Amino acid sequence: MLELLMMAYCYYLFINVYVSFMQVDYVKKALKAKPVILDEKNYKVAGEYAIEKEKVSIVSNLYDFVIFIVWIFFGLKFLDSVINIDNTILKAVIFIDIFIVVNWLLGLPFSLYMSFKLDKKYGFSNMTPELYIKDTLKTGILFLVFGSLVIAGVAYIIDTLPMWWVWGFAFIFGVIILINMLYPVIRDKMFDKFEPLQDKELEGKIENLLSSVGFKSSGVFSVDASKRDNRLNAYFGGLGSTKRVVLFDTLIKKLSHNELLAVLGHELGHFKNGDIVKNIAIMGVVMFVFFALFGNLTPEVFFTLGLLEEPSSVMALFLIFSTPLSFFLMPLISFISRKNEYAADEFGSNLQTKEDLVSALLKLVNENKSFPLAHKYYVFFHYSHPPLIQRLKELGHHIETPDVENIG
Repeated sequence: MLELLMMAYCYYLFINVYVSFMQVDYVKKALKAKPVILDEKNYKVAGEYAIEKEKVSIVSNLYDFVIFIVWIFFGLKFLDSVINIDNTILKAVIFIDIFIVVNWLLGLPFSLYMSFKLDKKYGFSNMTPELYIKDTLKTGILFLVFGSLVIAGVAYIIDTLPMWWVWGFAFIFGVIILINMLYPVIRDKMFDKFEPLQDKELEGKIENLLSSVGFKSSGVFSVDASKRDNRLNAYFGGLGSTKRVVLFDTLIKKLSHNELLAVLGHELGHFKNGDIVKNIAIMGVVMFVFFALFGNLTPEVFFTLGLLEEPSSVMALFLIFSTPLSFFLMPLISFISRKNEYAADEFGSNLQTKEDLVSALLKLVNENKSFPLAHKYYVFFHYSHPPLIQRLKELGHHIETPDVENIG
């Protein structure tokens, strides 16, 4: 079984890198064509950013593969030999904490490059070293405290319960629901500054919009996202009594009231169509399959790696192989997601007008410098939202696109 898992990782690497190369070549050709949606300057900037970001992704994937090889053939066995503790639950907490921290440290150069080099070069990032350090420390504290408790909980279940993977799935699924419920509260208390909208006219319009579809929230808030990033965004955060509407301050500055309402109308479309519940259900099914797989690994897998079949090694293998396995499921999940986006666009445009939503989408892509064209394979594997041109077409806004494949 270990051979199959390693083969899956190799296929994941090959496909991921291959698709990235296809995307880079596609964007380079597209840059020779007449600009689409964006003006000439932003079209060039967006294309160059897309190419550079994809090149970083290629290097990062190859780098991750080297780390994967080291963990499989040496690292896990070495770490296991260093942590010589009889208590399997405590050992699992220390083992997995170290495993995650080491991986974070190894990936830190890419994180720093993206935040302080590439994103600043293209005018996205406002991150300062002080803010980065503060965010990192806060995240680290949350992980070491609450993450360690979750690791201990899973380790206890593995160590004591028959068919542990069923109970382990139920425990982790419950934790994820709880995190989604508390997410906006945690962001508010530790990372971002949530404030009631200063524009009371806009707040009233949003409240009326929410009431018209029966969406109850704990409030409408503006968040100071611009201290980190200049991109525009909005989201509905939380579950149950913690649900709230969150607007980035950058979005409020750039969009008109009607455009903002159209964007929120799109998000409300997900609510009315039950997409949030559907997404949670899909995530639950995928997670259950993963737990079933890693809960039934053969003893030969652990023997080959020089490990004991105990909570620490089971969880480490889960963390290592869940990413490539998820990658192969993403095309199906993304296909469903893209269908949901079209339906949400339709709902949002009916709450306002198609013209308002089209105008908002055009502003979003211009302000976020999102390159409007992508290779079909890249869309297949990476796009959870339909390409903007296709979304605009569905809304009745037709844009002539170049035949990029035949550009020399």
